[in-house]
Amino acid sequence: MAISVVMPALEMAQETGKLVAWRKREGESVAKGETLLEVETDKAVMEIEAPGDGILAGVKVQAGAEVPVGQTIAWIVRPGEVPPPEVAPSGTTGRAVTSPARPASAATETSEQPAGAGPKLSPKARRLAREHGIDISGVRGTGPDGAILAEDVLALAKPQSAPEHTDIEKLGPVGRLMAERTTQSWTTVPHFFVVREIDAGSLVGIREKLAAGIESACGVRPTHTDFLVALVARVLVKHPRVNGSWTGEGIRINKEVNVAIAMAVDDGVVAAVIRKAD
Repeated sequence: MAISVVMPALEMAQETGKLVAWRKREGESVAKGETLLEVETDKAVMEIEAPGDGILAGVKVQAGAEVPVGQTIAWIVRPGEVPPPEVAPSGTTGRAVTSPARPASAATETSEQPAGAGPKLSPKARRLAREHGIDISGVRGTGPDGAILAEDVLALAKPQSAPEHTDIEKLGPVGRLMAERTTQSWTTVPHFFVVREIDAGSLVGIREKLAAGIESACGVRPTHTDFLVALVARVLVKHPRVNGSWTGEGIRINKEVNVAIAMAVDDGVVAAVIRKAD
């Protein structure tokens, strides 16, 4: 009796599937469990196994076509048998096999096993596990619902090697000091952040008003950062505890107001300290 090959439902709420490629040509013999075709869904490329032994016949859909789930796309018949004239609404399908979406030639199969029969394992993965002597009990694969794929078995079969050495970039004295100080700062100083939106229109106006005079006197045109440093210095004078540090015995109040500014250089970042910024 002819066996229908239909577009399977490989995902929940799936309505159609795209036929990527036939692995067998019409008229060729196929064996049950052998990969027959590849189907693409929204998430993956699946290999579909032949649901029975026989000859592929009555192929109705070619590669690239979108096919509704449950539609008959071909038949598997016995020698001398012809496919039925009417297309059945549904039929036996092969077991779906899953791999991450990728070119059809690299798709990997999975197959389901009855409940209680152990991990889901594709025929190819089962064969590889047997060849490599790998115990797959307790292994969770990368396929749907933890199904074990052939690539999972191959990964387990690879000899475990020491991690590759990575390149180490040597730092100069300045870069090394900055790395040490930054690490020390983050590990020893409690950090907290306060975010507040402020209209800085007045600051911009003051800079525009004073910039020309400062540039004439000092030869350098002030930036907004310069004015921010001055404002921070005034705040630290007004609130000296903010300018303090914890010594283990108590809060040490620093008498000087020194403000550090991060500056980019060729080999990293340095903190330029503006001493007595007040």
